[in-house]
Amino acid sequence: MKTSTKPTNKTKTATVARMLRREKGATLTEIERTTGWKPHSCRAFLSGIRKTGATLAKEERPDGKTAYRITTEADQCQA
Repeated sequence: MKTSTKPTNKTKTATVARMLRREKGATLTEIERTTGWKPHSCRAFLSGIRKTGATLAKEERPDGKTAYRITTEADQCQA
């Protein structure tokens, strides 16, 4: 029996947020494949992340692909 008190979020939003917190971040293609969202929905999600006050970095990976990564959480921005 599982006795964890921490709820696990298995929503697409929570999944993408975890991907964006990784050190390597996430590309639009990775977000699309994981969620099944269209490209415009992925970009809208990224805009929504910025509106919460979080800082979203746009970085180029060694393979030339553009990745997005959360560098500062919204809670830290308000302090």
